[in-house]
Amino acid sequence: MGKLLYSATMSLDGFIAGPGGDMSWLTDYLGPNPAVEELIGRIGALLVGNRSFGGDDPHKGTDKEGKAFGGGWSGPQFVLIHRPPERQVPGTTFVADLAEGVAAARAAAGDAYVNVIGADVARQCLEARLLDEVFVCVAPIMLGDGVRLFDHPGGRTVKLERLGLTEAPLATNIWLRVVS
Repeated sequence: MGKLLYSATMSLDGFIAGPGGDMSWLTDYLGPNPAVEELIGRIGALLVGNRSFGGDDPHKGTDKEGKAFGGGWSGPQFVLIHRPPERQVPGTTFVADLAEGVAAARAAAGDAYVNVIGADVARQCLEARLLDEVFVCVAPIMLGDGVRLFDHPGGRTVKLERLGLTEAPLATNIWLRVVS
């Protein structure tokens, strides 16, 4: 069964989206990144939060808008949502329960990664002790406010072990294993 991997591009001050979920800042940091390109080839399914699924897109206004990894990946997507939309979205399954979503995404991914997209879904996976790894591209920008990579009111310590560190022209990539 595939591992659950939370991946995101993060500002140096820890935000994966700006205020109100703004993703326009990310546009300047979408560029060649061999580690990301290699990772995309290892993803078998996506587990996506509703806010990420329906939120801002750094590819807005381009032919890449609305496509996972700007069209660099295609496959089954499972979106955690309390009220599924009336209209179906091809290749997307809406699920109301985290355990159900993880099980379905793992089954679809086989031995490949289930890529978790969205801070709240990643937090839920951590709380349920389901998340295996974290891959973060740290962009050289500070946003000052927005959606944090990991936010747990009152605090929570999550121990991580570094698996890899690579440089790309527009980011520093950190690959980590969740220890506790």
